[in-house]
Amino acid sequence: MTTQPAFTPPPSARAYPLHTSRGTFAVVDCPVAPGVEPRGVALLLPGFTGSKEDFTLMHQPLAARGYRTIAVDGRGQHESDGPEHDESPYAQGELARDVLAQAAAVGGPLHLLGHSLGGQISRAAVLLDHSPFRSLTLMASGPAQISESQQQRVKLLRDALSVMSMAETWEAIRAMGPPEEVGGPARGIGGQDLLRRRWLGTKPAQLLATGRQLCTEPDRVEELAAVPLPFHVLSGASDDTWPIPVLDDMAARLNARRTIIPGAEHSPNADQPLRTAQAVADFWDGVDGTDDGPQPSDA
Repeated sequence: MTTQPAFTPPPSARAYPLHTSRGTFAVVDCPVAPGVEPRGVALLLPGFTGSKEDFTLMHQPLAARGYRTIAVDGRGQHESDGPEHDESPYAQGELARDVLAQAAAVGGPLHLLGHSLGGQISRAAVLLDHSPFRSLTLMASGPAQISESQQQRVKLLRDALSVMSMAETWEAIRAMGPPEEVGGPARGIGGQDLLRRRWLGTKPAQLLATGRQLCTEPDRVEELAAVPLPFHVLSGASDDTWPIPVLDDMAARLNARRTIIPGAEHSPNADQPLRTAQAVADFWDGVDGTDDGPQPSDA
């Protein structure tokens, strides 16, 4: 597992505000590596308590494979603005429409990748309109609500936010021990000062609304399977948010490519970024017609 400070974008990348029809979103945009033939463009969505920085260690390996990658802070995440206390702009449908606006601003068609909560928001966007996208990768993101143990963690977080400030909640979570990605500040990317800064930049209403979504999300795999896109279900070798058999079953129902990253848990993008980038690029290459396309596979 990496603990490398990684909030600074790669030298080739550019951080800037992406202006869309639904507002402005903070992004890190990494171009294709010099001398490499461009293969495609991808939009990367982070998970609960996460941010665009969670993909920092994947940008350059994907650039070397010919892919421009744009990682985005969703509404109310880290450096993207949003209301402090009004939860309605963070309804899943609203966040899905934000993704469609981001895709329109970047220009497509795009490969779409969502990690954890970002995967469920990606799914909602594709179900609204799949036309801006070439493929969908669900990274450590399951078919419905999160596991019972993680629901309890999210409930504790939501209870804390109802009576404490973001700063007080951060200190309380740190006192409880190393946080997990769901139900606490994401681990694996950046030092504690950087993670604290991200936590304080995130809006409490965003966490309250999206935490509720994670605990109540219905199974929409049948709807998604009807969408004419190639799918990829990628995870670590263990995951306590959506157990591996649950992800295996979802991949089978979607007729999706299935990748398991050895040595990774709920955040393969942080735990094993090089292997994860390779698996993602292999899938995208297949979508582009250089192999037989989506099929079950282990990395």
